[in-house]
Amino acid sequence: MSEHIKQLECFIENLRSDNFYDAHEDMELLWFKRRFEDSDEIKLLKGFINASVSFELFKKGKVEASKKVWPTYLKYKELIHNIDSPYLDTYNLIIQEIQLIKQSQNKAE
Repeated sequence: MSEHIKQLECFIENLRSDNFYDAHEDMELLWFKRRFEDSDEIKLLKGFINASVSFELFKKGKVEASKKVWPTYLKYKELIHNIDSPYLDTYNLIIQEIQLIKQSQNKAE
């Protein structure tokens, strides 16, 4: 199993466990090494980081701060349509997981 897929799976598991800070750290390990690349895939990873930050802020009761971070995720999420990657299925799964969490948060507001 590649290191990339391992980190993606850790990210998903931490999202599912409401460990949003840890999810952020998982994704940052992938993004940080490649952060200077002008790549839609790298921007998507940054978007996933922003989603986990938004969720962590919400979890801490910082709803307004959470709402400020969320649009960055939405902007980068759309780049999924431009990506040709062996990890595309996993990225789509992450988007689904993020959407489920966001729906849950919306109901809690």
